[in-house]
Parts: sequence; C-alpha cells; structure tokens
Amino acid sequence: MVTAMLFAGGVGRRMKSDDLPKQFLKVAGKPIIIRTIGHFEKHPEVDDIVIACKEEWIDYLNELIEKYEIKKVRAVVAGGENGYQSIHNGVVETAKVATNPDDIILICDGVRPMLSESLITNCINDTKKYGTAVPVTPSIDSLLYSEDGENCGKSYKRSSMYVTQAPQGYTMEKILWAHAEAEKRGITNPVSSSELFIELGHDVHLFIGERTNIKVTTPEDMDALRASFFYKHFKMFAEEEFNRSDI
Repeated sequence: MVTAMLFAGGVGRRMKSDDLPKQFLKVAGKPIIIRTIGHFEKHPEVDDIVIACKEEWIDYLNELIEKYEIKKVRAVVAGGENGYQSIHNGVVETAKVATNPDDIILICDGVRPMLSESLITNCINDTKKYGTAVPVTPSIDSLLYSEDGENCGKSYKRSSMYVTQAPQGYTMEKILWAHAEAEKRGITNPVSSSELFIELGHDVHLFIGERTNIKVTTPEDMDALRASFFYKHFKMFAEEEFNRSDI
C-alpha cells in the first residue's frame, strides 16, 4: 500500500496573505492544495491520501475535496504547532490504515502543485528498494555559512550540496521508528523528515528530483508558478493554432 500524507498547516506569512493560508491561494482558477492533491489522486500506484490541515480550515478543505471530486482522501486531521507536529499527526493517522511495515508513506507539503507523475513513481520505486527516498536537486549556487548573516568564514563545496524536495518516501516501519525515537530524545521540530533521520544518525537515500517541482513559499514563488502555467497554456494554444493553419 502507498499512502500520500500531505501537510498543509501554513498561514502564509512569507506570502503576505494572512487572511488566506498560502495552500488555498488560486493559480489558474484552482487552489494550490487541490493541484497538489490532484497529482497523487491521479497516480495509479497511490492508494490513499491523508492530510494534516490547520484545524480551523479543515471544513473548508473538505468542501474543496468534495467540490473537485477527490476520491482517495482517507482522512483530514488537525495539524500541530509546527510542521513536524503536523507531519506527526498525519503519520499517526496513516498508521491506522497502512499496517504493513513495508507499506509506503509519501510525505509532501501541500504547496507543490507542479509535481510530475514520474517523480512520484521514482520516489515509490526507490522507497521500495532502499526504505527511504528523498528527491534533491544539485545546488547551482555557491554556498556560504554565516551565524549572523553579516560575517562569513566558511564556504561549502558546491558539487557536494543538494536542495531537498518532496515527496519524501519512507516505509512505515522506518517512519514510525523515527517518530518514536524523536519523542524519546526530545526532538520536537526537525526541518524535515530527512533531517530527522540524519539527526537520529541514519542515512537517507537520495535521488535526483526536478527543478520544476516548485514549493510555493514566497510571492516570487507564486509569480514563477503563474508564469509557468501561463507559458504552458500559451504553448498549447499556439500549437493548436499552428495545427489548424495551412502553413
């Protein structure tokens, strides 16, 4: 069994949209969260979807799920105080249906509306093979380290640096162990599931992701996303017009 577990607890501060959480902002007429869910809904290997959502927005999300006729959503649960707690709540809910240790959970933030079927497939296949699977893209910029943001005395070798993406795949056995171990050790807010495993002293398997897999966090991300959709639809329109012509 493969379950996609999406967490959507953001409030949009960096997006400057305090009235409407960023996951509910619309792009080309459809909320970002619905576009993200849709990629898992359509994927033939994904059986169920579990979502951890900011509690006061659960009813609204359920209305959207019904409106857009999403069928694979098994449960929508309340998120937590931070991203990790929301993931934890979603993992616990997923464990109610994914009872086999080898079942796969795909953990993904709800603001990745450009996911591709091939990326999800690669994540599933590598999780089956390695037990963990984290998509990354090689860093194309030089990286400097600074504690205060003003002074720097350390740099990193660019060829060894990677940017993490989602979904991240884990077997249920591994993710449940990691969350139980985090509770024992008092780890309460790791940046991501992959960083939790690393903090616990365990390697994770990496595979190359896709630069088009945008995570919508800032207004600039939204501009890039809208430009991508505009280009996609303009290209389709241009191709249709060309095919109709006598040229």
